[in-house]
Amino acid sequence: MIVGGRLADPAAPSYRWWVLGVTSVGALMASLTGGTLIIALPDILRDLHTDIFSLLWIVVGYTLVATVLVLNAGRLADMAGRARSYTLGFVIFTGASILCAVAPNAGMLILWRLAQGVGGALLMANATALVTDAFPRSELGRALGINAMVIGAGAILGPILGGWLTGFGWRMVFWFNVPIGLVGAVAAGLILVEQAHPDHRLEIDWLGSLLYFVGLMGLMMALAFGGVYGWTTWWVVGGFIAFLVALPLFLRVELRHHAPLLDLSLFRDRLFAMGNLTGFLNAIARNSVLFLLVFYFQGARGEDPVTAGIMLAPLAIGLIVLSPISGALADRYGSRALATAGMVITGLGLLGLTTIDVVTPYWQLAFWQLVVGAGSGIFNSPNTSAVMGVVPPSKRGVGAGMRMMLMQSGFMVSIALAIGLVTSSMDPKVMVAIFSGEQIGGKGISLDPFMNALHLAFLAGVVASALGAVVSLMRGEHRSFEEALPALEGEAAR
Repeated sequence: MIVGGRLADPAAPSYRWWVLGVTSVGALMASLTGGTLIIALPDILRDLHTDIFSLLWIVVGYTLVATVLVLNAGRLADMAGRARSYTLGFVIFTGASILCAVAPNAGMLILWRLAQGVGGALLMANATALVTDAFPRSELGRALGINAMVIGAGAILGPILGGWLTGFGWRMVFWFNVPIGLVGAVAAGLILVEQAHPDHRLEIDWLGSLLYFVGLMGLMMALAFGGVYGWTTWWVVGGFIAFLVALPLFLRVELRHHAPLLDLSLFRDRLFAMGNLTGFLNAIARNSVLFLLVFYFQGARGEDPVTAGIMLAPLAIGLIVLSPISGALADRYGSRALATAGMVITGLGLLGLTTIDVVTPYWQLAFWQLVVGAGSGIFNSPNTSAVMGVVPPSKRGVGAGMRMMLMQSGFMVSIALAIGLVTSSMDPKVMVAIFSGEQIGGKGISLDPFMNALHLAFLAGVVASALGAVVSLMRGEHRSFEEALPALEGEAAR
């Protein structure tokens, strides 16, 4: 029913499900984009005659911009309205996808991927906040679980779809985003209603944004390219120094700024702080798995893109099955035990992946991928529900932005660390040949260094999972903002 020019009545109980549908379109587009692009990377590497340096920027350039801007996007949403900001995110992302599809070279593709990151920041900063605004606390876990299930479906379909689309050329990976983005923009414009009062007094913290960008980029570049150019190369060392200098300066600025990029007062709540730290560690643990297995299947094992995509499906099956279940259980029983179990199970799956080699039977690969996916499914919804549930309604844009910032930072550290470990263990030329699919199997070379590097990257994920499980146990009991309010007021009074 059309009410006031909109397709849904914001006063009706059904409105929250309309919100969930619109935000799920954005989640589906984002998860499909990640999977389809990663499976197309070998073709991009060959077709554009580029190198690992450019390849890394094609992958993480988007994530870097989205991560740096997601907090400002959340603040912008709190200032101008979450519904408007979310709709704008669809428009920018779709326009940038068209430009990526027609990019003539790697440099232009990287540039338009950075533009995609602006749209991605607006989508990521607002999706969770919109759902949290719309749903009562007793149903939030289930709603976020459904959202995560959609992400899982996209993660399953992404590599398979990417393999099929790559058969028509890698540019189809970007063209495919366009109709989804148009549907999302129209739906968001016609359905979403502002449910929180915008605060026009808020400001953008430009200095904090710059320091955060410098520090994060320095760390990412140093981790990723230390193995290729040498860990003692001046700009690699400079990247580590930039991070070590920028981080404390960033925190100092945030503590003194009257409108900080990072609202450190939210971290006074232990559940918010520990939940976000656990999410960061979970992202480090699992986000390089898909990236590494794509090149394992297409390079080391010599599978075609479609087959490789199908072989990666178990990684997301556990996520799609268990996310809504764990979300509903979190609403009833709390988040701490579920989130902790998810971290432990993820670690066990990664530990299993440290045993694979080039001739490992596929059923073993599928089993360990399924375990990693199951751990993610058990972890994500309860952890997100717990973190967002204690954020004041007026700060949910910033709170969602902070959560996504830490998750995306973990993603970049994960990918950069994985590339750094692989390039440290083998000849970069051989690595490029494997990554591009030009080196099929072990003919003429030893793949032992590549497999050893994969094992080391997965082992790093095991360590991150173990740390995450410990941190998760320290989060305290599951509760809502209304229950946390007296504690926060007591802290402020002190």
